[in-house]
Amino acid sequence: MATALKRLKEISQDAIQNLITNGMLSSTRIYVGMSTCEIAAGSTEIWNFFQEEIKKKNIKDVVLKRKGCVGRCNLEPTVEVLQIGKVPFKYTKVNIEKAKEIFQKHLIEGEKIPSRKRTENMKTDPFMLTNRSKFFFGDLDIFEKQQRMTLRNCGIIDPENIEDYLSVRGYEAFAKILTEYSPEGVIEEVTKAELRGRGGGGFPTGRKWTFVQQQKNEEKYIICNADEGDPGAFMDRSALEGDPHIVLEGMAIGAYAIGAKKGYVYIRAEYPLAIERLRKAIKDARKYGFLGKNILGTEFSFDIDIVLGAGAFVCGEETALIYSIEGCRGMPRQRPPYPAVKGLWGKPTLINNVETMANIPVIILDGYKYFSSIGTEKSKGTKVFALAGKVKNTGLIEVPMGITLREIVYDIGGGIPNGKKFKAVQIGGPSGGCLPESCLDTPVDYDSIKATGAIMGSGGMIVLDEDDCMVDTAKYFLQFTQNESCGKCTPCREGTKRMLEILTKITQGKGDEDDLWKLERLANLVKKTSLCGLGQTAPNPVLTTLRYFRDEYNAHIKDKKCPAGTCRSLIKYDIDPDKCIGCGLCLKACPTNAISGEKRQPHKIKQNKCIKCGSCYDVCKVNAVRKT
Repeated sequence: MATALKRLKEISQDAIQNLITNGMLSSTRIYVGMSTCEIAAGSTEIWNFFQEEIKKKNIKDVVLKRKGCVGRCNLEPTVEVLQIGKVPFKYTKVNIEKAKEIFQKHLIEGEKIPSRKRTENMKTDPFMLTNRSKFFFGDLDIFEKQQRMTLRNCGIIDPENIEDYLSVRGYEAFAKILTEYSPEGVIEEVTKAELRGRGGGGFPTGRKWTFVQQQKNEEKYIICNADEGDPGAFMDRSALEGDPHIVLEGMAIGAYAIGAKKGYVYIRAEYPLAIERLRKAIKDARKYGFLGKNILGTEFSFDIDIVLGAGAFVCGEETALIYSIEGCRGMPRQRPPYPAVKGLWGKPTLINNVETMANIPVIILDGYKYFSSIGTEKSKGTKVFALAGKVKNTGLIEVPMGITLREIVYDIGGGIPNGKKFKAVQIGGPSGGCLPESCLDTPVDYDSIKATGAIMGSGGMIVLDEDDCMVDTAKYFLQFTQNESCGKCTPCREGTKRMLEILTKITQGKGDEDDLWKLERLANLVKKTSLCGLGQTAPNPVLTTLRYFRDEYNAHIKDKKCPAGTCRSLIKYDIDPDKCIGCGLCLKACPTNAISGEKRQPHKIKQNKCIKCGSCYDVCKVNAVRKT
């Protein structure tokens, strides 16, 4: 297999020549953010404008390229102008007017438009890709505590261009293992790196690979689990949209290690852009000889297909996912046997998620010592999170294991907007937990997070402030998991339903003190006796809010009040006659005509007609409307 690296070098040289021939290495390149979040912010209009102007003015030395999500969702759309021999220059919050200004002043007249503070000058490589990561991630304070491994190419390369991926050492790790490693050697490298599965459970990746590799069966499979279904989570989607080839390369390395000839990416159909780019990446990988028969001139053959999921949250569980690929209803089965022994079509099967697969090429290229030097003693490497909710800097982040929740919320997230107080951070998705301010100094690693009663999960992180009711929050997440339960086992099917009934009763002001005892006992029962991970972790939001926010439950039950003013049944709107100026804004905003009053005279709310929508409270400019 000594020919693999040599063949990769030949392919890379051909790719460079193709770039030169097609003008893709022009002296000026414009990268427009074209991820789902950037498109939602309006980047398609920006892309179309640049495309039309370049064609209209017949500019030969400018090429337009796409880039994935860089993580700063609140600064989109973004545009970068790259010119050979010059420092890359980026623009944020670009609208069509700003795009016109960029085109005229920066590209035509050569005058840069004032933007945010830039880093010091640096030399750029011919592709202007490698150093851009330092540039893009180094000039903002929020990136100081981040370290990008999984997302190292996201927002840097054109995800629809395999030549861009090759220019940042793409498929070099694959060629290296085909040339220098035995299957056992690859697994040893992954084991020494101490990579733990990033899908939520944190099971040692090397150990899982060993189990599959040891099975005496000529037919084995490898599956990438991209069935990301957590509310507020977009890690896998962004990774696949921004750098699909690194996931394919990780799968190919895994296939070689365990002896699989076929792989599947199981991805939910609600990710159309990720699917489109993944399909193109697979097609290009086949064209360049990284997938198919006798890869890179070796005896190793391997190919990948895509399977679309229908959006069932339970199919994130590996045995349910396997049933879905087989064409059956996605329902978990009893384990053992584990998929490593009896998985897809009864054959040994390796299942890892997107983030785990993306870490594999990094470990092979940079070495296990580098990877294991990052993080904590028992949690190595980095972790990707989708940071959302009541925080100033929302977006995609990647941090070294061991960073504290406080650093994420305040140093990276920028703290709570509008002068509000922090209340909790919900980590681990709907199966995670809600952690209070007293837990903010908890290190983000598998064991520390588990000790709080929450779980790391796949990477969802939602910040809550003083206006959020923790009882209502627990009800929201339990309602999600209850709806997504496959119904196969009684504890999950019936237990989550009964728990939801109790929570609904409490938020309506109809709860009593016995309900808390019943709720806690039922939550622990469901946790211990459910068949799969969905049911086993569904009670986590309830148990953590009972543990850390019991006073809010007591307020709902004893005082019949919602401290956050969120639960409609427990709040009341009225108008302070001493503050009301009779402007009529509340009267016009009320959808049920529950407000009456003469112009410039104090208004009143008819309680029997008020639906407690809060419209009057939102529009009042003199704070006359009270919420109690």
